[in-house]
Amino acid sequence: MSGISASEFAERAADVEWILCDVDGVLTDGGLYYDRRGHAMLRFDVRDGLGLELARRAGLKTGVLSGRAAAALDHRASELGFDAVMSGVRDKLAALEQFLEERGVSARQVAFVGDDLPDLVALARCGLTFAPANAAPEVRTVVHRVLEARGGAGAVREMVEAILQARGDWEAVFRPFTFDR
Repeated sequence: MSGISASEFAERAADVEWILCDVDGVLTDGGLYYDRRGHAMLRFDVRDGLGLELARRAGLKTGVLSGRAAAALDHRASELGFDAVMSGVRDKLAALEQFLEERGVSARQVAFVGDDLPDLVALARCGLTFAPANAAPEVRTVVHRVLEARGGAGAVREMVEAILQARGDWEAVFRPFTFDR
């Protein structure tokens, strides 16, 4: 674990009520794909989607805070049942502050995962922060934990599992997938 001790990580995880994710380079691999008509396509990892579903099963709310506005993102957000979608955001700090005020939550209650320079302001504000393995060096040095997985390749799932394990919620959300139900 980088950044904080295991006990501080557990303490911060216990306070988390929201998981917010950047999109490009976090929920996607950061690549830009276009069809022959020039429409943007994004690649999402299904393990991240299941991770976010596990977070919801544990009572956490989920959402995105992204500079990108794309139909593919709106579709995926709808599929995953996000509680908050902030897309096309130019000022992530202002959007985060508005989000906190509107929902009546403190920044300490938000876990955020980001990968690049525009995410630094949100990472500095949120209570528990993460970066995929392939995040920008400036991001990896300020987060509470650098994940082993790359963006778009299970990083969000890894983050969710770490939070749920630290909170003691992992067994309850994991058990329905086993023979020991």
